Amino acid sequence: MDNLSLFIFLALIAEILGTIGGFGSSLFFIPIASYFLDFESVLGITALFHISSNLSKIYLFRTGFDKKLIATIGIPAVIFVIIGARLSKYVDTTILEFILACFLVIISISFLSFNSLEVKPTVKNSILGGIFSGITAGLFGTGGAIRGITLAAFNLKTEVFIATSAIIDLGIDSSRTVVYFFNGFIHFHDLYLIPILFIVSFTGTYIGKKILAKISQDQFKKMVLVLILITGLITFGKIIFN
Repeated sequence: MDNLSLFIFLALIAEILGTIGGFGSSLFFIPIASYFLDFESVLGITALFHISSNLSKIYLFRTGFDKKLIATIGIPAVIFVIIGARLSKYVDTTILEFILACFLVIISISFLSFNSLEVKPTVKNSILGGIFSGITAGLFGTGGAIRGITLAAFNLKTEVFIATSAIIDLGIDSSRTVVYFFNGFIHFHDLYLIPILFIVSFTGTYIGKKILAKISQDQFKKMVLVLILITGLITFGKIIFN
């Protein structure tokens, strides 16, 4: 399998897992893409990929969404993703990758180790979740785990959860795409990947939706947390051995 085919296959897996887990594909896609592209290009491509991913989710899970959560999480997330995206230009990419790896490992271990660990469903926590998911999305390219944890506190139906998350994420990704463009992170020679990743995002979301209809969400949540942990450890390995 050549590098492009491997990249497409792994992106498809990332999209399926991101749909099933409700975290979004960037959590898996960023570490995968970083093996094929430099970190700045990864941020630019991920933002564009995620726009198509979110549109696919909004279309396929269009049965409902929570307007209040879109406002309380989405507005602060959009504001702080712009701040994070601007800061990303001035922070060493190796440091960003190290922080990302720490974030993935800590989040996954915490929620795997403590079953009672949860976020209380309050307006304050939804705003804080929006702030932290936005700034991490801007800096690291992924804030889906924080947003997913925040949304999970409100016990939404699967379709509402995913549609609400996708609408919020669409605002986040649209905002940071503009900033990344002016930062010089979106490169002309990478743009051939966009139509490919659009097809991947729709296909992966569709497959993820079919799996969600048959498999327990709790079982997959644990599996996704394990995969997040593995991804974080692999990212650590990349930093150490490069």
